[in-house]
Amino acid sequence: MEGIIGYGAYIPRNRIKVEEIAKVWGTDAPSYKRGLMLEEKSVPSPDQDTITMSVEASKNALKRAKIDPADIGAVYIGSESHPYAVKPSGTVVAEALGATPEAHTADFEFACKAGTESMFVALNLVKAGVIKFGMGVGADTSQGAPGDALEYSAAAGAAAFIFGRDKIVAKIVDTYAYMTDTPDFWRREYQYYPQHGGRFTGEPAYFKHVTGAARGIMQNNDMKPEDFDYVIFHQPNGKFPLRVGKMLGFKKEQIEPGWLVNKLGNTYSGSSPLGLAATLDIAKPGDMVLIVSYGSGAGSDAFIFKVTDHIEEVRNLAPLTRDLLDKNKNYLEYGEYAKFRRKIRKAD
Repeated sequence: MEGIIGYGAYIPRNRIKVEEIAKVWGTDAPSYKRGLMLEEKSVPSPDQDTITMSVEASKNALKRAKIDPADIGAVYIGSESHPYAVKPSGTVVAEALGATPEAHTADFEFACKAGTESMFVALNLVKAGVIKFGMGVGADTSQGAPGDALEYSAAAGAAAFIFGRDKIVAKIVDTYAYMTDTPDFWRREYQYYPQHGGRFTGEPAYFKHVTGAARGIMQNNDMKPEDFDYVIFHQPNGKFPLRVGKMLGFKKEQIEPGWLVNKLGNTYSGSSPLGLAATLDIAKPGDMVLIVSYGSGAGSDAFIFKVTDHIEEVRNLAPLTRDLLDKNKNYLEYGEYAKFRRKIRKAD
């Protein structure tokens, strides 16, 4: 039996409200709050990036897993905001945690699906018997151009999951993938901010792939929405995950525990993994959990987990995700936010 033996989250304490962004650009903040269901988002400090957040989330996962970091056989970091274009994030994270040089390390990219991509590979290396423990991390300090719709949602956060065979907190039942060549969102080499296809990112992109993955994994396991206690979808805004849940037949009560985006923003590769971490924080033994990620380009990973009795022993060994989200917040004005995110650049 394989599954999650430890999980951890990290969210920067800085926040900026939708109204603060809107007043600078003269846009209608209430429309973002109503239409996209966004209130505020997390903002990394100048000294925080994908690597530092991955380290913090991974340390929390290790606290729950209670294993020697030297026994970790693989460390994979999924992100679309790796600090270096040429130099891995994973080697820094692995060494900071105390993993050995023998641990296989790699960085993953697939837009917002990179986090679950890293989880998928780490999990299946454990299932294959190649390694004893594997870690998959989803982390991002996502980018949105000044004045663009993405600026209201692009946020920062990380979630880490350690997979193994003993003392499992959530047993893996099945995995599934659904992918096509759908160019809804992209960023070319040397471009600082991404571009997107506007409304095209909805029906032919997000909804097609999330429903494709969700229906595929449920069909393969002869399961229906009512067979699950919780479901987590990728959260580019507040509206999409609630809408896709309704399309698939899930109730709002199944979605809300992992629905963080209204106060967190879109953490890209950390989005659905953070939702899973928040769900595991409250799940009971025997609960069935479905998670479906989404990454532009485009694709979705789906996982079914069954929570075990061991969750009760470890959940309070590290900070709970909702506590990281709701407590000890520091609100920024737009000028501070622009400085922190390096939106003001010197002329060449």
